[in-house]
Amino acid sequence: MADIIEITDFSDPALDVYARLTEAQLLNRFEPAKAMFIAESPKVIQRALDGGYKPVSLLMERKDIDGAAKEIIAQCGDIPLYTADRDVLCQLTGFQLTRGVLCAMGRPPLPSVEEVLSGAQRIAILENVQNPTNVGAIFRSAAALGMDAVLLTPGSSDPLYRRSARVSMGTVFQIPWTFLGDSIHDWPEPGMRKLRDLGFKTAAMALSDDSVSIDDPRLAAEEKLAVILGSEGDGLTDTTIAQCDYTVKIPMYHGVDSLNVAAASAVAFWELRKK
Repeated sequence: MADIIEITDFSDPALDVYARLTEAQLLNRFEPAKAMFIAESPKVIQRALDGGYKPVSLLMERKDIDGAAKEIIAQCGDIPLYTADRDVLCQLTGFQLTRGVLCAMGRPPLPSVEEVLSGAQRIAILENVQNPTNVGAIFRSAAALGMDAVLLTPGSSDPLYRRSARVSMGTVFQIPWTFLGDSIHDWPEPGMRKLRDLGFKTAAMALSDDSVSIDDPRLAAEEKLAVILGSEGDGLTDTTIAQCDYTVKIPMYHGVDSLNVAAASAVAFWELRKK
């Protein structure tokens, strides 16, 4: 049973993880073994638990202890559970933006690219997608629409950031993912080389004179295909596009030239899934 602790002192260092530490501080690159993230809402927390992630502590409104979080609490063992009424918790920075239940969780070591891609046939690659909302939305589409895994370049936002995990509805804990290296120098050349070595053909989602339509039968025929999506403002880099096997476009109407990267991902994943 969780150790229920009534919040009386907002300066308690145990609450720093929820109220005062930034996402970068929680990531704790200098001491990876101590790195954490925040899962928000009962559904997201449940999917994290189902995915094997280890809870460190809980923060919630008092009413949720025997309500929305009851089953979650039963699965978390004797970790600290911090609680108070909502008007008290709203004094904690950002709590008013939550879905009522937060869980601090330990970050496991990231798997290798080879581990993530073992057995995969359709994968998504995010090149410098920096908006956590877009990252979360892309993960949700990837999980729902047939992608086997997601890889991110080092310039992309972390899928375990609180907003990303929430927008993904917890699918960041269900679909395999990792980063393509640790520095900007690991992409595109080294990353592309690794994909080729693992048998993947690459499809850059971009508008160019030689783009093929997303329903081109050659794409569906590829045994292993990596769908590469670019940053919100600039799209894919010219270097990345030049190294891909295909450049792919989604046909547009009414003079619209492009979609938001999250919307484009949903269209691409559905059309390019392994049928």
